[in-house]
Amino acid sequence: MADTLKKGSRVTGGERDRLAADLRRRYDSGASIRTLADSTGRSYGFVHRILTESGATLRGRGGATRGKARQHPVQQQPQPQP
Repeated sequence: MADTLKKGSRVTGGERDRLAADLRRRYDSGASIRTLADSTGRSYGFVHRILTESGATLRGRGGATRGKARQHPVQQQPQPQP
């Protein structure tokens, strides 16, 4: 389905609904938004918007974040007593 779309063409109506269902099924099976965008010739933003419109629960970006680093401060070594 996705491979038959002409790059940059508008996707509306039933065709958009079918594309949304296909993208959501593939995303829910583990495909990333970037992978879906590459395979359909669409932008990351387009795929993200279609998934959001279809009600998909988007996953987090993954990997370490700065917020997690702040939650686990480095423990300081005890100072020797004189």
